[in-house]
Amino acid sequence: MHMADALLSPGVGGGMYAASVAAIAISAAKIKKDDLGESKVPLMAVSGAMDFAAQMINFTIPATGSSGHIGGGILLAALLGPFAGLLALAAVLVIQCLFFADGGLLALGCNIFNMGVIPCLFIYPLAFRRVLSPSPNAKRIWAGSVVCVVASLQLGAFGVVAETAASGVTELPFSAFILLMQPIHLAIGVVEGLVTAAILNFVYAARPEILTSAAFGTRPQSAAKTRKPASMKKVILAFACVAIVAGAALSLLASPYPDGLEWSMEKVAGTAGLEAGGGVFESFAAAQERLSFMPGYDFAAGAGTGAPVAGIIGAAAVFAAAGAAGLVIRVCKKKRRAAGAAKDA
Repeated sequence: MHMADALLSPGVGGGMYAASVAAIAISAAKIKKDDLGESKVPLMAVSGAMDFAAQMINFTIPATGSSGHIGGGILLAALLGPFAGLLALAAVLVIQCLFFADGGLLALGCNIFNMGVIPCLFIYPLAFRRVLSPSPNAKRIWAGSVVCVVASLQLGAFGVVAETAASGVTELPFSAFILLMQPIHLAIGVVEGLVTAAILNFVYAARPEILTSAAFGTRPQSAAKTRKPASMKKVILAFACVAIVAGAALSLLASPYPDGLEWSMEKVAGTAGLEAGGGVFESFAAAQERLSFMPGYDFAAGAGTGAPVAGIIGAAAVFAAAGAAGLVIRVCKKKRRAAGAAKDA
């Protein structure tokens, strides 16, 4: 569901940049120092890397000629909390845009909002957290994951259609476009919801406090009394292994069919590659071309064999970016708290 620049007017693209930057700034300010403890920063880095790698694996939607991939908004929010989850997903989307030309540079604000802000700051706190309350269990995790991921994708798909309509893209009439975008992303959402539930149930079985602390800021006393939790290092190592395997190997098995957005565009406009002219679009396109060294997750020659390399490089870049963001916020919070304590003394 990564939007291209041709789907937007400069005004709508700029407005969505402002909204997404504001959401990221608020999230950074809302994160408490305790939310990014010694184990949480590595988890933030490795879960972001895992999400990047997983997004490279498009799965076929049967009988449609379309494909989809996970977005990871609910997954990251459930693992890290809504604010840290948004920062990790924003790192994924920025790396995808700048290094691999996945989604337009002008459209980056829209993509962060549709794929990150909606699931992390709206659906997770308003719905997923309530489903888990008063305490998580496997059934609640399965139900919450599927329902909330579907809701996130439905709202995100509606956002794409609304932003395109507001931009005056006449090739994609609102009514025809939305009648295709919503059902195809419903199917994609069900698959992503099941994948999300499987991962979260694994995490809950190994380290239940990861989910409960993200949702409620508390530890599950009953679970702690009945069994010894797995090592946090093992959970982080498992995520790292998933990122490496998904990026380096499974990405080669990605479906060749267009994703839900491209499929919908082809059905409505007859093409997934709309053209946009003008100085603003040319400037953004030129900047992205200079920055992206593996556009389309492939080598410059376009041999179609670059996905494993792109998966490893991208996952490593997200690991570094998300980890650095978490570490900087943690240090700043610590210094601010120390300064406040010294002032009170």
